[in-house]
Amino acid sequence: MERPQQHHRDVHGSRSRAGKLDPGAGNHAPSFNRTALSATVHCLTGCAIGEVLGMVLGTALDLTNWTTVWLSVVLAFVFGYSLTMLPLLHRGIALKMAVALALASDTASIVLMEIIDNLIMLVILGAMDAGLGTVLFWGSLVASLLIAGAMAFPLNRWLIRRGQGHAVIHGYHH
Repeated sequence: MERPQQHHRDVHGSRSRAGKLDPGAGNHAPSFNRTALSATVHCLTGCAIGEVLGMVLGTALDLTNWTTVWLSVVLAFVFGYSLTMLPLLHRGIALKMAVALALASDTASIVLMEIIDNLIMLVILGAMDAGLGTVLFWGSLVASLLIAGAMAFPLNRWLIRRGQGHAVIHGYHH
């Protein structure tokens, strides 16, 4: 099995002496924007599954806004990390390593997205109390997730450029 670091260097560029990725060093170096977009969509998918499930459950069960936010955040992290770990586990990566890679690659992005999307849901008057059958609830939730994803993109790009965030795990996915 090819070592992920070697694959990463061969396909995506090597590190400069400062430890930053050199995108021109490989033959097929992707742009940082494309890699950051992929990482953002990946994290947003896990966050959105957990966030929507948490908001729906909290609203349906008539939980308080703060309990609903707490539930949504927990589920966003569970689904976000799970979407990263499952492919790794299927490739034979040990659970301890898969957990460490998920924490290293996704935590910053998930934290930022969760802060932003939950703040938006709390700030839009009546959004969390609107009920599951309303445009206000669903429109606010969709808008909050899209804004959170847009805000996470520059963070993911910055982390990837530094060889952190999703760059840590990129070599394991190919």
